[in-house]
Amino acid sequence: MRKSDALRPEEWDLWDTWMQAQRLLLQEIDRRLQAEFGISKAEFSVLVTLLRAPGSEMRVVDLAASLGWEKSRVSHQLTRMESRGFVVRTESGASGRRTGIGLTPEGRGLVERAVVAHGGNVRRYFLDPLAPEQAAAIRAWSEQLIDRLEGGGTESAEGAAAV
Repeated sequence: MRKSDALRPEEWDLWDTWMQAQRLLLQEIDRRLQAEFGISKAEFSVLVTLLRAPGSEMRVVDLAASLGWEKSRVSHQLTRMESRGFVVRTESGASGRRTGIGLTPEGRGLVERAVVAHGGNVRRYFLDPLAPEQAAAIRAWSEQLIDRLEGGGTESAEGAAAV
């Protein structure tokens, strides 16, 4: 590691504070989904993705790609959600295989209610406390980070370290 790569104590403090704030925010958002609707953040993500899909249905492989999950994780998640009556497997393509997934009426009703409440929780815990200039700075920084990481960036993965 080059000397210039080492973090100063105040930089470690910033990183630790950011990680703690993010963890607590996500825990609270997840806790609210569980308490108010009996669903996890993962279930909510699947339901919202299907709700936004044409016909509220998509191929499992496309759902996995959309969520950025491994196909096996999606498959296990869908099995649990199917047993709860939120989703139903469908035929997709000419093969007649059940490779699609769609929302049930129960799943649609649940996600439509959860989206409204989730939006309120995001507003309450994340947006409302921000001054407009803070929100603009977070948005600009986030867009910059996304562009750098998704676009392949100029930094190599070997220079990156995870904490």
